[in-house]
Amino acid sequence: MNSDQRKQEIYRKQAERIIKHLRKRGMDGIYCDQPEEAVQAICSMIPAGSLVGLGGSETLLETGLVVALRRLDIRLLDRYRDGVTKEEVDQMRRECLQADIFIAGTNALTLDGQLVNMDGMGNRVACLIYGPKKVILLTGMNKVVATVEEGIARIKNWAAPVNAVRTQANSPCSKTGVCQDPACYPPNRICNQLVITEASRIKDRITVVLIGEVYGF
Repeated sequence: MNSDQRKQEIYRKQAERIIKHLRKRGMDGIYCDQPEEAVQAICSMIPAGSLVGLGGSETLLETGLVVALRRLDIRLLDRYRDGVTKEEVDQMRRECLQADIFIAGTNALTLDGQLVNMDGMGNRVACLIYGPKKVILLTGMNKVVATVEEGIARIKNWAAPVNAVRTQANSPCSKTGVCQDPACYPPNRICNQLVITEASRIKDRITVVLIGEVYGF
């Protein structure tokens, strides 16, 4: 067994534990070794004609999911299509609240099945909380943390600085590489809404699709 095989074996064991806890919390989860499996699994969950919204997520792009969704017989709110304007994206954010299915990533996922997410605009966490009939979260196993506190630290000291650089936000962390809270304020602050999903009252409304590789921030 080489190093990659050993890593995937650990990922499978961790995913088994996480999925067990997700189900206790009223959510569901599946594990896929490769992104192609995950993309196929997600596409199979979407009925023809569905209105499908997307949250901002590098993982959706990196895995090829967005390209696959464009081939389906659905109404896709495609914020990633060529030539889309900021105004169109903002309108899509609002329409996502009434989508049949909303697909996004998660910033962190604890071993006991809690989701930790931080938003700048708040549209992604809004859809996670309420609105779309079904929410699918696609995530690499690099997002797994032991505790909620570790998840928040991961967001502030890794995901947020990287996203600040990616989006050219003039936040303090984009310059230092680490969180500068409390010396960080709007309009440049990108960590504005923190949502911890401990459970889902509507059983299986949220499905987490785990990939045994590194994806996203």
